[in-house]
Amino acid sequence: MSGISVSQLAYYLALIGGILLIIFGLLSLIGFSRLSYLHFSFYAFAYDGIVSLICGVIAIVGAKSASTLVWAIVLIIVGIVGGGLGGLLVVLGGLVGLITAVTKKT
Repeated sequence: MSGISVSQLAYYLALIGGILLIIFGLLSLIGFSRLSYLHFSFYAFAYDGIVSLICGVIAIVGAKSASTLVWAIVLIIVGIVGGGLGGLLVVLGGLVGLITAVTKKT
């Protein structure tokens, strides 16, 4: 990892986290689509999958600008909302990007 800068590390963490959020969101939607539509828990799992998909797309779009202050904060919020392993990676990418953005300003 000697050839990777800190801003690139934030980019890679947010990108991998966003991809994992999309994969887990799709698996959540596909895996629970076989449940009965009359069962109430189906809608809860579908909602969780949709939220993961949306958070994953936002994380992938914002990963390129992870070293700017606004996008670093957005990535932290998106990672918290998304949750799971992908959300954790997005939060870590946002924190590294936030540290990069703050140290650039001073």
